[in-house]
Amino acid sequence: MRYAIIGAGLAGLTAAVEIRRADEDADIDIFEATGRIGGKLHTVPFDAGRTDVGAEAFLARRQDAVEYFESLGLGEEIVYPSGMHPLVYTGGEAKALPKGGVMGIPSSSAPVAHLVSDKTAARIDAEATATPIDWEIGGDVSVGKLVRERYGDEVVDHIVSALLGGVYSCLADDLGLRATIPQLAEALDELAEAGEPVTLSRAVARIEAARPAPTDPPAPVFGTFRGGYAQLYETLAEKSGADIYLDAFISAITRDNAGFRITGGAEAADKPYDRLLIATPAPTAGLLTKNLSEELSTTLKTIQLADSVVVAMRFPTHEGLPDNTGVLVATDEPGLHAKAFTFSSKKWPHLANMGGALVRASFGRFGDNTALRTDEDTLVDYALEDLRTVTGFDTETHKPEEIYTQRWFGGLPRYDETHLATVAKIRKQAESVDGLELTGAWAGGVGVPAVIADARAAGRRVVGG
Repeated sequence: MRYAIIGAGLAGLTAAVEIRRADEDADIDIFEATGRIGGKLHTVPFDAGRTDVGAEAFLARRQDAVEYFESLGLGEEIVYPSGMHPLVYTGGEAKALPKGGVMGIPSSSAPVAHLVSDKTAARIDAEATATPIDWEIGGDVSVGKLVRERYGDEVVDHIVSALLGGVYSCLADDLGLRATIPQLAEALDELAEAGEPVTLSRAVARIEAARPAPTDPPAPVFGTFRGGYAQLYETLAEKSGADIYLDAFISAITRDNAGFRITGGAEAADKPYDRLLIATPAPTAGLLTKNLSEELSTTLKTIQLADSVVVAMRFPTHEGLPDNTGVLVATDEPGLHAKAFTFSSKKWPHLANMGGALVRASFGRFGDNTALRTDEDTLVDYALEDLRTVTGFDTETHKPEEIYTQRWFGGLPRYDETHLATVAKIRKQAESVDGLELTGAWAGGVGVPAVIADARAAGRRVVGG
């Protein structure tokens, strides 16, 4: 059986491994339009060590992901954070990021009182007895709209958008609650189903009450790989046994009685394929499927993407940096360009011996064209100026010894309040094309474990189809 996979990012490589596991004799070709594998995972060779300039962590609480990494022989390579905590910069000061709640949304004012006004704190505490939310069970709403209506703008702008921006490169107003914080949507469903007053604080408190008691020491929330994410995507490429063609731009895909025919790519594409799996951003998948299903192509192209930029810098010293994992920047903070800083060599003990301080500055959200319009020198200047403002770190005295700028054009899909319905529609429309499967960060979630889970399922389906 001949399989073609379009895209050699995490989704495409994971799907290839799953195909290989299900069909040992599979003939798998992977076509990648760029000059490297890994997609939005990218480990670069700093002189002091390998450094991730894309995703840098996964949710260690996703046991399915941990078990998958172990099945690849990478279990011993997983490392965990230092246990330091992040900060949020708001009101011209770096302050402790609140604990508890759900993605920065609290059940009472106590955890966030230092980040909001007394008026907002009182509003949060009164929300439980306010007019209940007119909640549609199973529906979705904008995170920002809901939290603004119940708690006010400060909770969104100072906390929630800052947290979600690091995951989705979007403001809370651009994201759907069920699409991005499903456990909170489900808690609201449960209140409505039980006939109880549906309020935001009650739903958050319900989630908090159901959490297991903390362990001592606390179980790590995140994990990564000792040698960077390159260990993962290089292992996947090897385990897949696939032939991978780089700089292989695909201009069209058609289908006839012999199978799927690919225009572009490499010599391998001259022969038809029995099965096709597309693991690209949704708009690209839309272009590739236009000759297979016009309605599928049209729906895929409705998913919008957010651009972002990472500027990774290695300084000669940690002196002057706070003992924290990083700083998020409130979205209403004037005069700053960066949305967050990660102090990687403080967050990850295995990076502490790289020499000096490794800092990542992140820029860009949906609708922000910083990644497109700003030249590299200006981005670095923004990173240095904002780091100095946010932390007091003397970037004039301690100039960076290494810098790497990575732009992610259309790096993340916008998971708005219509996204889940759009994905369900795409799944249904794709069924009309026998032998076709689609996967990617747009399909089942943007985090590494979510992408892996969806890609593995797609790989199994394409073998069975």
